[in-house]
Amino acid sequence: MRLHWHRRDLRLADNRGLADAPERPIGLFVFDDDVLTHAGTPRVAFMLDALEALREAYRARGSELLVRRGDPAAVVPETAVGYDAEIVSWNRDYSGLARERDDRVREALDTTDTTPQQFHDAICHEPGSITTNAGDPYSVYTYFWKKWRDREKDDPRSVPTLAETAREDEPVPSLSALGFDEPDADVPAAGPDAARRLLDSFLESEVCRYEEARDYPAQECTSRLSPHLKFGTIGIREVDARVRELLDETAGERRESVESFRSQLAWREFYAHVLYFNPEVVAANYKTYPNPIEWENDETLLGAWKRGETGYPIVDAGMRQLREEAFMHNRVRMIVASFLTKDLLIDWRRGYAHFREFLVDHDTANDNGGWQWAASTGTDAQPYFRIFNPMTQGERYDPDAEYIKTYVPELGDTDPAVIHTWHERTPIERANAAPDYPEPIVEHSERRERALEMFERARDGDGE
Repeated sequence: MRLHWHRRDLRLADNRGLADAPERPIGLFVFDDDVLTHAGTPRVAFMLDALEALREAYRARGSELLVRRGDPAAVVPETAVGYDAEIVSWNRDYSGLARERDDRVREALDTTDTTPQQFHDAICHEPGSITTNAGDPYSVYTYFWKKWRDREKDDPRSVPTLAETAREDEPVPSLSALGFDEPDADVPAAGPDAARRLLDSFLESEVCRYEEARDYPAQECTSRLSPHLKFGTIGIREVDARVRELLDETAGERRESVESFRSQLAWREFYAHVLYFNPEVVAANYKTYPNPIEWENDETLLGAWKRGETGYPIVDAGMRQLREEAFMHNRVRMIVASFLTKDLLIDWRRGYAHFREFLVDHDTANDNGGWQWAASTGTDAQPYFRIFNPMTQGERYDPDAEYIKTYVPELGDTDPAVIHTWHERTPIERANAAPDYPEPIVEHSERRERALEMFERARDGDGE
């Protein structure tokens, strides 16, 4: 028998470790308190739903998903010995902490008669397999994408024959049992069935207008697959294979749109490679400046940003969507991140920590990459002197203020022209238009100049 240790692969289909290792498997999931310490409630709620679906899939095939809690370095070997497992398989994770954990588990298994086997599964191409001609990992996405796009992909894996075993009485724990309250947000359904419904719906319609509509949050032209890719309730090879099939059937602008969506899968993988080779970026700038960046970190401004009470409508809509849905549209993520770092002059790590707490799809590599891009400290980053104007961004990507009004009801009866010039209105005009909506907490043009000065002090003496 084999024990397959699930982590970010909460599915049976297209699971390389589950399908490629010898011996028939049963499943194991371990709640690691070191991981739960950094987990947000929406993410844990989604994961528990996915685990219930995974256990039912095992049981439907006469097998079982074992659920345990504790240090994996102790729990995994103990469970393997208890079930006389000859092999323990698992799929690799790419953060520094995950690799350290896996090393400890492998060392612990070496003291037993159980053989550890690790597999590459979460992304299409293993870190180190796509490099520059000099053999170095890429720090610029465009060149990575060109090689990723043309590199042959593995086929999705079928569900293997599982080992038959009796059901166990240990239930999947509740949120409260893990120390979490019920989430305030509406957490989406988890599990492979939910993921495939989203993929089917997206590929049947929205993907063919993705290129033109993806930046407009009111149009909802995104796949919403991100939490499923995060937790592996659908395999990346399955998604990419479906997208490639559609590319072969599509031409012209529609094909370009499908290709644009596929490039987002490559972005996800690019950031995973960056994290693998630079694990320190979780807490440190990828791009260093000669001098420290003098973030101001005003707690009052940070609190207003978190609550969605900045007086900048598109920013507040995004922050409130985050609270209500544990999700935020990608264009708006860039806007609110730029606003925090360039208008409020607050360290990107503060924003990253807030997203980690509230996003259902929080992914260390992706979120870190996005935040550092916005803060001008990351790979391929937004140059520090290109600073989003939040009012212009709102007018451009939500011209009718449809998205804004959805999440900022105080502005529900306000003319879009007024909303998009909110910062230019007098206090009396703002009070008459929307008396319950807050005044702007900063003046964008003034803060833009301060941001430029802050970065110029940081880069002073770098020779440029």
